[in-house]
This record gives sequence, structure tokens and C-alpha cells, in this order.
Amino acid sequence: MMNISWRIPSDLELKILKNIQMKKVALLALLCIAMSIVAQKESQWRGANRDGIYSETGLLKSWSAQGPVKLWLHEGLGEGYSSASVANGKIYVTGMIDSIGYISVLDLNGKLLNKVKYGKEWTKSYPGTRGSVTVNDGCLYVVAGTGRVVCFDENTLKVLWKKDFKSNFNTQIVMWGIAESSLIEGNTLIIVPGSDDASMVALNKKTGDVLWKSKADLGNTSYNSPMLVKGHGDPMVVVMGGKYTVGVDLATGKERFSFPYENNRKIHPNTPLYDDGYLLLNNGYGYGSVMLKIAPDGNSVKEIWKKAEYDNQMGGFVKIGDYVYCSGHNNKYWFCFDWKTGVEKYRDKTFAPGNIISADGLLYIYTDKGELALVKPNPAKFDLISQTKVTDGTNQHWAHLVIANKVLYVRHGDALIAYSLK
Repeated sequence: MMNISWRIPSDLELKILKNIQMKKVALLALLCIAMSIVAQKESQWRGANRDGIYSETGLLKSWSAQGPVKLWLHEGLGEGYSSASVANGKIYVTGMIDSIGYISVLDLNGKLLNKVKYGKEWTKSYPGTRGSVTVNDGCLYVVAGTGRVVCFDENTLKVLWKKDFKSNFNTQIVMWGIAESSLIEGNTLIIVPGSDDASMVALNKKTGDVLWKSKADLGNTSYNSPMLVKGHGDPMVVVMGGKYTVGVDLATGKERFSFPYENNRKIHPNTPLYDDGYLLLNNGYGYGSVMLKIAPDGNSVKEIWKKAEYDNQMGGFVKIGDYVYCSGHNNKYWFCFDWKTGVEKYRDKTFAPGNIISADGLLYIYTDKGELALVKPNPAKFDLISQTKVTDGTNQHWAHLVIANKVLYVRHGDALIAYSLK
């Protein structure tokens, strides 16, 4: 019979065991981080859910008087208002040079790796690029202001397929050009030509083949990107048209609901915001916001409240907890209001109107005057933490902010600026 003797480990032995355990934990953490970086293969308009919420954590809670540290500045993108797309160790930004649209491919240090053209861009009212690049499953997708849709291989930058709103779907190009970023779910890519026979179109993302064309009445395409809604029967795509906001079945394009919602200009640049059965529509020019409740089966909607004051034009809005934060258009304030009731919590004129995103529990604001601010979500008041000014770049400060890998990306016309949030 084996004789087993027991003794209490010495302090030195316990210390060695503790160090080994700590090293294992640290190694496991590093492996988890590495796996998350490798798995990050997608990038789309306003974050993973198109709601302006970015999943970054461990970010600065305040900035110095000079603002966050500027890591680098890249100039030469060309004219445009699209945001950066960051995925797989690269940055993709569209810009127009001499009427031609290009995707600039940068490394994470801002060095230009490549520049590939995708065709004629929007040269009329406010010339330049509109839609941001969608990165998905080894491909890059871009929609030009002229309505040209192009799919590139992410690694080789070879064109895999093309479609055209006008020639393929009989679109009448609207006054300010086509402004959307493609939505992808599974193998399906959604675009919004807005024509009578093809208000929305589903394409095979790998081949460009048409899967369905919806005849749901939008009025026309209206400068916003489609969004995906789940939890009401089969998944559906929701988009605001010039006259109607509609939901259609993702698999078939069949109309599920329609809600009349327009302004006299038929301009709706904001992607709707969905959460837990409720759908927020937001409109500029003094027309304001409307909250809808989607029926459990997804086949109808009911208006819950309507407020003309919250008339954000194109800066987007974010929901933190029970409250929504955004700026106005005719009503040039920053607002906070209750999600389900629409009751105003505050209005503030500290900054000009602009766009807004959120990460790590804080709000990031970039105004039409180039002001950059860090704000604490607080329904009691506009709770400013830090601010600075964006002086690099050209023309309007309209491109929406992006956060990736603890870096804040600000696109201002011809330039992309990267700020450290570590």
C-alpha cells in the first residue's frame, strides 16, 4: 500500500504557485484579446447594430486641455462625407478625386497601402462620397453617390461584381445623390434603389445576383441606410423612404408594415433606431421625432408619441438606458428625452448641432463647427467632460465618428485624423 505523507507548503512555494497561476491568467487574457482581434472581420455604418454604440472599453474618461493625443493625420482622401471603416488591421475610406470615387486603404498607422477606384462619384450638390464601406466576409462593398454598387475582394482589391441603381433598377437619382451604406445579413446584401419596381433589392453578397425586388412604396430613396429588425416573426429590413417608412421581410421582400412619415423636402438621412419592440424615426427641418411600437408579428405599427422639437437632420442619435441623446436642426439644441414617453429631460446650447456616438458609457460629439466633445450621459443636464477643436481637414464637418481599437477616427473632408483613447 502506497504511503502518502502530507505537509503544509512553505511561503516560498506558495509564492511560486501564485506567480504561475497569475502568468496563466495573463496568458489566457492575451489569447482572448488575440482571438477577438482575429475574429473582427466586419465593419459597417455606425457600429455593429447601426445604432451608434461601439463596444470598445477601457477608454479615456477625460481628455487634456488639448484634447486626446493625435496619433496621425492622413491627407489626400479626396472630397467626401463618409466615415472610416476599420477591420482586419486596415482602414477603408472613400473619397472623390477629379470626379472619380476611390477607396483609400490605410494601415493602422495611417500609411497609405493602396488606392482603388470604383467609378464616377457625385459631382453636383455638395460633391463627394456619401456611403461608408461595408466590410464583410472577405469583401468590401461601396455605394457611390451616383448609385453604382461595387464589391471588391478585400485582399486583392479585385472587382467581383457591380450593379447600378439607374440602369439595373430604374432609379431616379435624387437631388443630393445616393447616400447609403449596404446592409448585410448572412449571404444577403440589401440596397435601396427606391424605384416603383425595386424600392428595395436583395442581392447575393458574393455574386451580386438579384434575390428579390420589393415593390413596397417608399416614395423614393431618401439618403439613409437600411437596418435589420429581429424579434417580430421573421427578420425584416426597415428603411425610411421619401414618403413612407416600411418594413419588408428579409427573405422575400414582402411588405410587413408601412407608416407615412415625410417632410416637404423628402430628406431622411438618419437610420431609424430600434430597441425592444420600439422604433424611433427622426427627421430634420422642424418635423421632429416619432416613436412607433411594432406589433409582435411585425405586420403593423402603432404611433406612441410625436415631438417636433427633436428634429435631428443627419447627425444620428444614441440610446443609453432609458434616454435618447441627439441634436436638433431647426431647433439648434442638444436634447435628452425619455425613450418611451418622449418627455424632454433637457435642452442645451453649449455646442452647435452635429453627430453623436457612444462607447464605454460615454458620449462622443462632433459638431458642424468642428467641435469635438466628451459628454457623460446624464438625463439631468448636459454633462460636459472634455472638449477640443478639429482644425485639420477641409469643408463641412459632417462625417460620423468611428471608434475602433481604442482609437477615435474623425473624417473631415480630405483628411482622416486618428486620436488615441487609451
